[in-house]
Amino acid sequence: MIQVYTGNGKGKSTAAFGLVLRAVGAGLKVYILQFAKKGCFSEIRALKQFKNVKICQFGSACFIKGKPTDKDIKLARQGLAKIKEIINNNKYNVVVLDEINNILNLGILKPKEIKDALKLARSRKEFILTGRNAPREIIEFADLVSEIKEIKHYYRKGQKAREGIEF
Repeated sequence: MIQVYTGNGKGKSTAAFGLVLRAVGAGLKVYILQFAKKGCFSEIRALKQFKNVKICQFGSACFIKGKPTDKDIKLARQGLAKIKEIINNNKYNVVVLDEINNILNLGILKPKEIKDALKLARSRKEFILTGRNAPREIIEFADLVSEIKEIKHYYRKGQKAREGIEF
């Protein structure tokens, strides 16, 4: 199955990590690929405590701002290769592609590349794709799509990101 969490609201990755927690509790093996992110965020520190969760980051900074660099493109392509490797090894039950929608929206990877990689394994694994601006092609391809809409956000009043809440 393919699940997509998209929209302009806060909580897409948080929703995916909630599902990861549920999967771990059920004894499933999880692989998380974070695109366009690099750093040891609170959720990463917490999830590293579980032996059946593997996390790999394919980003050079917290997020891509402006035009993607050659390094951003190279890291995203490495992430795509890792997706294919994970699909072929049958070791993991749940695969999270965190912020992949942003990578697709920026044109770094193409929706067809992701669809081609996932379509053969969608009956054997659960795939969770997060990030703003999920392309229409991915939305149509998915089995479940949730849009998280911002109605009000304290960032607009100048509140800075807080450890344990936003990262």
